[in-house]
Amino acid sequence: MFSSPRTAVFLGVATLGLVCSPGYAEEMIKATVLMNTIQLDANHVKAGTVTFEVSNAPDTGLTHEFVVLKTDLAADKLPVKNGQVSESQFKKMGEVEDIDPGKNKRLTLKLAPGRYVLICNKPGHYAMGLHTSLLVTP
Repeated sequence: MFSSPRTAVFLGVATLGLVCSPGYAEEMIKATVLMNTIQLDANHVKAGTVTFEVSNAPDTGLTHEFVVLKTDLAADKLPVKNGQVSESQFKKMGEVEDIDPGKNKRLTLKLAPGRYVLICNKPGHYAMGLHTSLLVTP
């Protein structure tokens, strides 16, 4: 079957490496921005590559954005100035802007273990309730 024992050993090790390779799993979270909340299909994920499929509900009538901030603060306790969260006070992981009603955008990030707050930071939208929390576990 194999031309030599060395080839058999190589193929076995290569296969084992593919099956048992260490690393983070990829996670997918569906996030829906509604009129007064951001709804997630999961509020915790494992550390690693996380893709957010962000949908702006068609009936909102508003353009939204989706910002991921690393913080231990509660989602409803972020400091607001002039109707917006001061993003510079936090470790901003990434964002997608200008999601029109009924449209979707994706955001892929590598997230370390910790607590995150996900917000829409268009003026006044955070105060409308457009925020939620995400826990990333080891």
